[in-house]
Amino acid sequence: MSTQDRIGLIVDDMFFASKIRGAAEAEGHQVERLRSREQIENDAAANPPRLFIVDLNSDRLDPVETITLLKSRPELSSVPVVGFLSHVEVELKRRAVEAGCDYVLPRSLFTQRLADIVSGRLQDLPRR
Repeated sequence: MSTQDRIGLIVDDMFFASKIRGAAEAEGHQVERLRSREQIENDAAANPPRLFIVDLNSDRLDPVETITLLKSRPELSSVPVVGFLSHVEVELKRRAVEAGCDYVLPRSLFTQRLADIVSGRLQDLPRR
C-alpha cells in the first residue's frame, strides 16, 4: 500500500487498537502497529505513513519521547500526529504539545471523531 493508505499506530491497548484498525480498514486504510523505538526508527522512517496515532497514556513507549523522536526525524517530521488521552491529564497534554503533537484529544472526542481521523479529515479537529 502507498504511504497515503497507511496509518502508524502507537497504542498499547489491544481493544482500542482493534477499534482503530476496524475504522481505518472500513475507510480503505491499512494500520501498522509500531511497538518499539527501533520499529519507528527503521520501518516507519523508511516508509513513512500518512498519519500517526499515539495513545498518550501508553505504558510501553514513553509517548512524549516517541513524539519527540517522530518530529526530530526529517522523513517523519511532516507526518501529522494525533494523540489521545484521559481528559484529566492536563500536564501530559502540555508535554505532548511541547513535543510536537499536532492534535491532542480527550479519548471520548477521539472515539467520536475516529472515522474523520483515520480518513485524514483533520481540519476540523481542535489543534493542540
